[in-house]
Amino acid sequence: MKTSFGIVSLSLLLTASSATAAPKPDIVLVHGAWEEANIWQAVTPLLEKDGYRVVTVTLPGRPSSPLSPDKASLDRYRDTILKAIGKPKEPVLLVGHSFGGITISVAAEAAPEKISSLVFIAAYLPKDGQSLLDLGNSDKASKIGPYLEIMKDKGIIAVEYSARADLFCLDCNDQLRAAIPNLIVDEPLGPLVTPVHLTADRFGTVAKVYIHTAKDQVVSPSLQATMVAATPVRREFTLDTGHTPFLTDPHGLARAIEAAAEAPKAASRDPEKDK
Repeated sequence: MKTSFGIVSLSLLLTASSATAAPKPDIVLVHGAWEEANIWQAVTPLLEKDGYRVVTVTLPGRPSSPLSPDKASLDRYRDTILKAIGKPKEPVLLVGHSFGGITISVAAEAAPEKISSLVFIAAYLPKDGQSLLDLGNSDKASKIGPYLEIMKDKGIIAVEYSARADLFCLDCNDQLRAAIPNLIVDEPLGPLVTPVHLTADRFGTVAKVYIHTAKDQVVSPSLQATMVAATPVRREFTLDTGHTPFLTDPHGLARAIEAAAEAPKAASRDPEKDK
C-alpha cells in the first residue's frame, strides 16, 4: 500500500506541476533583407526539440516567394507576418533578423495583442518615422555601404557578390563562406525606404528583447547600442558573432531566443550579464 500511495502521490504532483506550467509561446521567425526563411534551418530544430512550435516566414519578392519588386511594400510584409501568426491561442514570440526588425515592428503596431515579445537579432530597432535607409545611413561603422548596388530601374538593391562573405559571414568556416554568396538574394527597394509609423500605445506596449552581435559588419555594434538606448528593451544578450549567428552560433542563438520567451523580466542594461 505504501508503494502504491507513493506512486499515486507522485503522479498527482506531476499532474499538478504540468497543469500550472506556463504554456510555451509559438515562435515566429522573420528573416532580413537579402535573405529567405532558409536562414533559420539550423535554429528551428533546436527550438522544436525544446518544445516550441516554430513558424518561419518568407517575405514576398524573393525566389521562394516570387513577387514583382514594384508590388513589394512594407504593408505587404506586415500582412504576410500577421497571416503567419494567424489567431494564436497565446501571444507569440516574434523574432526578426536585421531588416526583420523593421517588419516585426510594423506587425506589432498593427496587432500588439498577438505578440508577447519582439526579439531583435542584429536588427534595426526603429523609432516612429524612420526607415531602414535612415538607420543604415546613420551607421558610420557599417561596412556594407560601398558594396550596395541600387538598381532603380529594376526596383531592387543588391550586395556586390565579392563582398558578401566578408560582410555577412566574417566568422564563418570556409565551407559557409563559399556558400553564402549564392544564398544572398536581391532585395526589393521600396520597403527599405518606407518610414514606419509606430505609436506608444501599440508598438510601445509590446515587450522587446535585443540580441547583439559583437562582430557585426552590416549593422554595427555601435548602432545596435544606439538603437537600444533610444528604445529601451526589457532584456539584452550578446553573441560573439558577425551578422549571421544562425549560421555560426545556432545553439547560442536558440538559447537566447528561448530566454526571451520566458515571462517578462526587468530590463537588463548590461548585455554581458545575459550572455
